[in-house]
Amino acid sequence: MKKRVLIMSAGAGSGHIRAAEALEKSFKSDTRVEEVCNNDALKYTNKFFRDFYSKLYTSLVKSAPNFLGWWYKTSDEPWRTDRMRHMIDRLNTKPLVRFIRDFEPHITVCTHFMPAGIISHLIATKQLQARLSIVVTDFDFHAMWLSRSFHRYFVAIDETKAHLEMLGIPEERITVSGIPIDPVFQQAVNIEEERAKLGLNPDKPVLLLSAGAFGLGPTEFMVERLFNLNHDAQTLVVCGRNEELRQRLLGLTREHSAQFKILGYTDEMHKLMKVSNIFIGKPGGLASSEAIACGLPMCVVTPIPGQEERNSDHLLEEGIAVKCNDLTTLAFKLDRLLDDPPRLALMKANALRFSNPTASQTIVNTLLDDQLPPLAFTKKQRAAIALAAGPE
Repeated sequence: MKKRVLIMSAGAGSGHIRAAEALEKSFKSDTRVEEVCNNDALKYTNKFFRDFYSKLYTSLVKSAPNFLGWWYKTSDEPWRTDRMRHMIDRLNTKPLVRFIRDFEPHITVCTHFMPAGIISHLIATKQLQARLSIVVTDFDFHAMWLSRSFHRYFVAIDETKAHLEMLGIPEERITVSGIPIDPVFQQAVNIEEERAKLGLNPDKPVLLLSAGAFGLGPTEFMVERLFNLNHDAQTLVVCGRNEELRQRLLGLTREHSAQFKILGYTDEMHKLMKVSNIFIGKPGGLASSEAIACGLPMCVVTPIPGQEERNSDHLLEEGIAVKCNDLTTLAFKLDRLLDDPPRLALMKANALRFSNPTASQTIVNTLLDDQLPPLAFTKKQRAAIALAAGPE
């Protein structure tokens, strides 16, 4: 029997949405699937709740990142915020519940913990007959991703699987898939041809500076620091959807137009990454996974305390990235890398070894072939998981 697949994300940051879009493409290309529906769960909630999840998060990233780091650590305890959080979610997601029940999926896949909690509750209370799988979109696992009823977890790395096993989640319920990225990142790119399209000199190194999907962060300051590079490098600056930032940078780099290409939002990040020598940006789960799939060494800047700092730790440990703690030294850090081609080559090899560009297809194949029944944790098992997580 062909399957109806429901993919749910939440627009709190762009990574959850991009992971869901990658899964949608892979599910739609499989003949075993009858219908695929990919939705942002926040579209089925009221404005206050949407703003709480999306605009508040973006505002805190910009103005109070240390608070996010504190909250990440404080809430990273199994079930600590579970009851209150899910009660608030259910009070504000009645249209979402109706949509899910009307669609009657066979398989549900969540790339954000909020819809996963809603679907888990529907399964536990026998309001929905479906399998719930959860795709973690960072390298590490936060306690908010825990669900009382679920089918399977998909995680980025072996270390995260080991963590979940030690918590008490059965080994056969955890698949190390990598973080799902658009299948387009698997496509070969003619580097010389793409550099020519961008007006780049084929003989000079290319840096790729990303301001993220929303164009946040101290991008102008970083561009000013790049004026101090000793190497005659070319820099692609991607401003995302922030047109004001793009216009300011065009003015800032007017006298350096041969060294800087200022770009707005693009759906060709895979090409930009493959023509570049070093990626400069925040270590979000999706951005990092895309970069390493392209074998692109990273210079990590301004990671959000919490999940991005942990992502950064893994990239540094694997020899894929360097980290610039003070943006005043950005040019110095990059010059050192460009002075050391063997090191850059090793970082590229490490990135390709660490990457899982076929993660979305791995998830699709696993779920369509899977015969495991749903799993529900008892109160005693939840207590054991909390105890296994260690002291507060």
